[in-house]
Amino acid sequence: MQSELSVGELAERSGVAVSALHFYETKGLIHSRRTAGNQRRYGRDTLRRLAVIRVAQRVGIPLATIRDALATLPDNRTPTRKDWMRLSTRWRDELDERIHRLTQLRDSLGGCIGCGCLSLDRCRLANPGDRLHENGAGARRWEED
Repeated sequence: MQSELSVGELAERSGVAVSALHFYETKGLIHSRRTAGNQRRYGRDTLRRLAVIRVAQRVGIPLATIRDALATLPDNRTPTRKDWMRLSTRWRDELDERIHRLTQLRDSLGGCIGCGCLSLDRCRLANPGDRLHENGAGARRWEED
């Protein structure tokens, strides 16, 4: 079994496009070495690192947050099961807050958003005297909730 993968082999094994691999590398999420012919070579452990990145992205964790979390690993190593538990636990509060906000949005989507554009018939009740304009332009009521 070979210890390193070409970019094409890594793309095929991981299901991640070559262009995405290059992008992840420029963002410091994965690393390669260059051969004498200037070709990228990735350690096989990059497959696990990519799995962590893809799962984290799938649940909405920004790439910068993923990169910062992976940077906490000693010697830039690939996360172990214990590392994954620690990293995913750190993201739990952020995900819970997003779920809360999305639930609020879903439940109040049909109501006033504080700018009057969708609630002219009820504006005097939800935003008497257009007081929300003091907070600036745009959908202020939703942003404040």
